Amino acid sequence: MSLSRSAEAAADPFSEVLAALGTRSVRGTGLEAEGDWALSFDGRGRLKFVALTSGGCWLLLPNRPPEAMNEGDVFLLSNTRYAVASDPAVEPVDGMALYAAPGHDVVRLGTGRETVMIGGGSGFADGCAPFVLDALPPFLRIDSTSPNAETIALTIAALHREVRSDGVGRALVAERLAEILVVEAVRAYVASRPAENVGWIAALGDERIARAIGLMHGDVARRWTVPSLAREVGMSRSAFAQRFSRRVGQPPLDYLTRWRMLLAQRKLAAGAPVAAIAASVGYESQSAFAHAFKRTTGRTPRDRRS
Repeated sequence: MSLSRSAEAAADPFSEVLAALGTRSVRGTGLEAEGDWALSFDGRGRLKFVALTSGGCWLLLPNRPPEAMNEGDVFLLSNTRYAVASDPAVEPVDGMALYAAPGHDVVRLGTGRETVMIGGGSGFADGCAPFVLDALPPFLRIDSTSPNAETIALTIAALHREVRSDGVGRALVAERLAEILVVEAVRAYVASRPAENVGWIAALGDERIARAIGLMHGDVARRWTVPSLAREVGMSRSAFAQRFSRRVGQPPLDYLTRWRMLLAQRKLAAGAPVAAIAASVGYESQSAFAHAFKRTTGRTPRDRRS
């Protein structure tokens, strides 16, 4: 069966990944601060979104100079420790402790609202986070002049309202907003396209590599080879293999195996039979599948299910 040109153009590898990752909303929070203050936060296996709606602050990250943030800016963080402060010289206190108690979604430091931030985030199903987080930088700033900044800030504000409301369907709405935030983060990252960006997400900005990724996602059980993928995207085998490895950071078939194992983990968690899972991700035998699964994840399918 052949796809029409319009159907091929509609292929969206990232949407397929997002659907498979079990993306979920992470608790929305707010900060209202005045005077001298600084809060530190640990790294988590999630994407964190913060919009600076009023005032200014400094963002402090490991092994980086302090980053001045201005009103209207949005920053995205993935799996990294960080601190926010009125001044880089202020010693941070543990911000996690201030938000730990139930219902403490907004922290107020001082008596005014000189600086106001709202935050939200997206988490992923168990074992799925590295597939996205490893392909994104630990920090991405979206300047207030960027077309993405306003969309992300409005979405974060909507998420903040939903997680604090008691409206019908609030959990579903929050999950959808979290998905929108992930997509907007990826759009901003792909649009930036610096030459040093490596990973499957950055590679979506490369038309031929994005098509190859889409082909693998669209027919994950097919016996793909490097020559067959190269033919599909109109490149020589050697040029395709080199370009894919340079843009994605790993060879095409290594990427395919990792994607297959991610799908397998989700199916195992859902209780599907191992034999059926093996066939669905392109393995003719359970033993071949189990070997690939352990080599990729460090665990056997039986271990992952228990």
